[in-house]
Amino acid sequence: MGIGSGIFLIVIGAILAFALSPDTWSVVNLNIVGYIMIFAGIAAIVLALVLNQQRTHTSHREVIERYEDRTPPPAI
Repeated sequence: MGIGSGIFLIVIGAILAFALSPDTWSVVNLNIVGYIMIFAGIAAIVLALVLNQQRTHTSHREVIERYEDRTPPPAI
C-alpha cells in the first residue's frame, strides 16, 4: 500500500461515511464502514511515509576502477 491507495481509501471512506444516509443498506452500517476505511487510509499513508523515510537513510558507495597501466592495442 502506498500513498495513492491510502488517499483512495480516505476518499471512498468519506463518501460512505458522509454522503450516504445510514439507512440505505440495512445489512451493514455503511457509515461505520466509511469511518473504518478513513482510518485505514490514514494508517496506510503514515506507514508509507515512515517506510519511505527509512529508505532515504541508506548509504551507497561508488567504486571507480582506473586503468592507468593499460597499453593501447597495436595498430593494424
